[in-house]
Amino acid sequence: MSFEGPAEDRLAIRELVARYGDAVSRQDIADWGALWAEDSVWRHPEVGDMTGRTEIVARCADAMARYPLLVFMAMLGSLKVTGDRAEGRAYSSELVTNTEGVTYRVTGRYDDAYVRQGGHWLFARRAFTILHSG
Repeated sequence: MSFEGPAEDRLAIRELVARYGDAVSRQDIADWGALWAEDSVWRHPEVGDMTGRTEIVARCADAMARYPLLVFMAMLGSLKVTGDRAEGRAYSSELVTNTEGVTYRVTGRYDDAYVRQGGHWLFARRAFTILHSG
């Protein structure tokens, strides 16, 4: 998969991924939570499997509280838009410091599904795989 579909939609999804990183870095759980569809699914190896925006936001708010420093950057590696749905792959790099004062970097891959609802692109599914941590 490369980059397919209308440029306007591809740009909007790139901005969705960028807003995700910005909200994580600012630890703004309200902004971050607004990026998820109501019936979304998230698989995260450290947080677990979550279904629905409410559960995703609640569990991630608890997880974020354990990291006084989070700097999150991501870039899309592929994206295919078909109507009001899209699939993509994003690579991320995070610099984190936990509450014990340990700082490390996590790099990973997100396998994503996106959905357009109410004229806005949202995350329908994210599956995160850790590629390296240290």
